[in-house]
Amino acid sequence: MSAPHPIIMKTAKEISAASAEMLPADDRLLVAVAGAPGSGKSTIAATIADQLGARCCLIPMDGFHLDNSVLEERGLLPKKGAPETFDLDGFKRLIVDLKQRKTNIFPGFDRAADCVIAKGGIVPDDARILLFEGNYLLFDEAGWASLAKHWDASLRLDVPEEELEKRLIQRWLDHGMPKEQAELRARGNDLVNAKRVMNNALPSSWVITNT
Repeated sequence: MSAPHPIIMKTAKEISAASAEMLPADDRLLVAVAGAPGSGKSTIAATIADQLGARCCLIPMDGFHLDNSVLEERGLLPKKGAPETFDLDGFKRLIVDLKQRKTNIFPGFDRAADCVIAKGGIVPDDARILLFEGNYLLFDEAGWASLAKHWDASLRLDVPEEELEKRLIQRWLDHGMPKEQAELRARGNDLVNAKRVMNNALPSSWVITNT
């Protein structure tokens, strides 16, 4: 379970070392990397997984985006990325099944096509550290809060709101959006979700600030 008072870390290397030290003799270790949109979760999770090597498998939560047709039917497409636009129950089942080795397949997400890939990734049999990454892994709202009990350890990325806003706007600019549209997209949805994550963050084992 997550510690009540997180240990401040500075680098992915420190997280990798700490995770390796916690590895049980005959079981899998489940580690969560959480934070607001734009906090750098994907980058640092990929770095940690690379440093841990073959014993680690990275599993992004993005594979549990609900299909755009479902979101459109529910009037949620403009809010894509908000907690209610994910298949939370499916994600919970995957966590348990991977822990118990009942499956080795997890869904991925194609950002260019904006769609889920049902069999996007495979957990190797010798992977001992399962590194989950997503906005809402340490999120104190109904349904989501119960995820915390599954993590043997957790990392939260703490980035100031002003920096998040800059990054979120730049993300859409990098996708070729005009500046005005990028600002509207970032402030109208992404930053709303970011504030929601920051205001409802559960305790974590470790924290990295200003990433």
